[in-house]
Amino acid sequence: MTPPESLQVALARSALERFVRRKERLELPLELPDDLARPAACFVSLHIGAHLRGCIGTIEPAESCLAAEIISNAISAGTYDPRFAPVVPEELAGISCSVDVLNPPEPIPNLDGHDPKQHGLIVESVRGGRRGLLLPDLEGVDTPDEQRSICLAKAGIGPSEPVRLYRFSVTRYH
Repeated sequence: MTPPESLQVALARSALERFVRRKERLELPLELPDDLARPAACFVSLHIGAHLRGCIGTIEPAESCLAAEIISNAISAGTYDPRFAPVVPEELAGISCSVDVLNPPEPIPNLDGHDPKQHGLIVESVRGGRRGLLLPDLEGVDTPDEQRSICLAKAGIGPSEPVRLYRFSVTRYH
């Protein structure tokens, strides 16, 4: 028996379904639990089976509260992720969602002791402010160097460019 969806995932799913079916943005509920009423950055990931179908998020809060952030990122993950065509109504039943709520990032001097299973990574160019982010505990990402390489590629930062490193943890909801 599968556990019930978290409130965060139910909100992401409702926002995605409303937008894909009706091209309407889900409105915020009038009453929000405290954890959804505070501002927070998050990522919404969509999967069909074991395959990624979309993933969009924010490094810093862009909305007034986490609920609005989840709604925006769910719509973006399903319709604006440049790696995928927009989700169509026929796919909705097969899509699973997860929501990662980011804790504030902390600077780290290097990757010594960094565990990509426990912490996500942000790599920021010293010149130009380009940033790449990778969530923690992703399948196929087993070492800090793999995590850093993916972040560099996502940001378009060369491997020898000077960078600042930040790590963060997440609360993951299924």
